[in-house]
Parts: sequence; C-alpha cells; structure tokens
Amino acid sequence: MAKKMTCESEGIHEEVVRFVKDLLSEREEYDDLASLFKLFGDGTRVQILHALEQREMCVCDLAALLGVTKSAVSHQLAALRLANLVKFRREGQIVYYALADEHVKTILDIGFEHLREE
Repeated sequence: MAKKMTCESEGIHEEVVRFVKDLLSEREEYDDLASLFKLFGDGTRVQILHALEQREMCVCDLAALLGVTKSAVSHQLAALRLANLVKFRREGQIVYYALADEHVKTILDIGFEHLREE
C-alpha cells in the first residue's frame, strides 16, 4: 500500500506561513512568470533560442537549420519577441535575431544543466 504524501494533521505552522507570505510576490507576477515559462514549453521555440545563443541569425538561416518553413520560424520569433526573449536588428533587407539579454542565456543554460544531472 502506498504511503500517503499529505499532512495527517490539521495544524498550521503560523510562524512559517507568516514568514513565507512576507517573501511572496503579487499574484499577477506569478501569472506573468507562468506565461513566460509557457514559451519554453515548445521544442521549436527552445531550439530557436538555443541557436540564437550560439550566434545571431536571420529567419532564412533558422528555417534551414531547423528544417521548417520561414513562416513557422517567423511565427515563433513573433511570440519570443513579444515576451522580450529575442531582439532584432535590420541590415538592409535582412533582419537578424539574437537573444534579448544574458538572462535568456542563463535560463537556457540552467535548464540544460538540470536535464543533464545524474
């Protein structure tokens, strides 16, 4: 028989609850963070971010690298841009994308580190 993984007591540790409550953020910030992490829930978007961690690239290069259409890459980049995960610059008719900042690189690196732990 499996052991129950819940409290069997109804007692509340009030000092712990008060302490942690003072450290928590506003609910809206948690919703915003959850929305940010949802963007990491798509393998193609994460692959785009990882590619851009290596070097800035244009839509055509990303499409060729990932074996998907330019339209698919553009769609994913739009979502990433809205979340401020990528930035772009225009050079003539070519638009180059890169990670928005070092925080995005850190999120990716920590994610891969966590996956590769034994």
